[in-house]
Amino acid sequence: MKSIDLHEKARKINKHWSPGIIAELNGQHVKLAKIHGEFVWHAHENEDELFYVLKGRFDMHYRDRIEPVEEGQLIVVPRGIEHKPVAEEEATILLFEPASTENTGDNPGELTKNELDWL
Repeated sequence: MKSIDLHEKARKINKHWSPGIIAELNGQHVKLAKIHGEFVWHAHENEDELFYVLKGRFDMHYRDRIEPVEEGQLIVVPRGIEHKPVAEEEATILLFEPASTENTGDNPGELTKNELDWL
């Protein structure tokens, strides 16, 4: 039950698209990640995802539109919705999602992280 310095934790991240866990509550993981470039198209059948931009910005691509997410903003992607985050420049994001959520959802591959480290 101590406070968590998000910026300090973010300094420990040295690889893009590789989230680390910073907290756990009610079966949810709170994760930090640095993103840059394009992720993969994917969906999560049973989980909603919340993305909060701590630093920078990114675009959330959907099949029918692109939604910009600026520093200090968040976006929730409902379960079952295909999406792809894209960051033209490095961004630091906070994620809230069930602990069982695989980062690449229904599209496993090179970027899939089966085991996440605690930061």
